[in-house]
Amino acid sequence: MGILLLVRHGQASFGAADYDRLSDLGHEQARTLGAALADLAPDGLTHGSLRRQVATATSMAEAAGWDLTPALEPDWDEFDHLAVLAAYGEDPAGLDRRGFQELFERATAHWQRSSPDWPAFLDRTRTALEAVAARGGTQVVVTSGGVVGAVGAALLGTPPDAVPAVWQRLNAVVVNSSVTRVIVGSTGTRLLTFNEHEHLARAQVTYR
Repeated sequence: MGILLLVRHGQASFGAADYDRLSDLGHEQARTLGAALADLAPDGLTHGSLRRQVATATSMAEAAGWDLTPALEPDWDEFDHLAVLAAYGEDPAGLDRRGFQELFERATAHWQRSSPDWPAFLDRTRTALEAVAARGGTQVVVTSGGVVGAVGAALLGTPPDAVPAVWQRLNAVVVNSSVTRVIVGSTGTRLLTFNEHEHLARAQVTYR
C-alpha cells in the first residue's frame, strides 16, 4: 500500500507583475508545513515546474529535514489561468481578491465549456497521479489548487457531466500549503482526506 500527500504550493504573489513566486507568507506556509511533517519519512518528493511549486517543495523539505532529491514533473503544473482569463476577454488588473475570484470562476466555467484544453488538463492530471501512485511507499507531491481539485473530483467518482461543477467547488476552497491524502491499495487509488490545513494558524490561511 502507498500513500500520496498532494500539497498545494504556498501563497503566490497575487497582484504582482510576477505572480509565479512565493510571497513572504507563502514561504512561511511552506516552512510551517515542513515542520508539521518532520516525523514523516517520504520515499519521494515531486513538484511541477512552476517556481511557486519548486520554492514550496524546497522550503518544506528544508524545514522537515528531508534529505531527498526532488523529481521535476511538469504534468503537475497548474493550467495557465492568465491565458484562460485572456481568452475570456477580461483583464484582472486592479481587482481585489474577491473580485478576482468572481472573474476567475466565470472565466474557468467558460474555459470548461469551450476549450479543448480543459479535457487535456484532466487527462494530464490523471497521468501524473497514475505515475506517482505506481512508485509505492510514501510520496509527497507539490502542485497547485486546480490540479488538487481535478484529482479530488476524479477520485470521488464524479460523473463526467458533473466534473466541471465539482471541480469549481473543490478548487475554490483549496488552501495554500494544504495537504490532500490519497491511499493506493489493492482496491485502487482512493481519496483519504482533502485540504488538510490544521498546521496553519488562522492568520496564515489563504486561498490566493
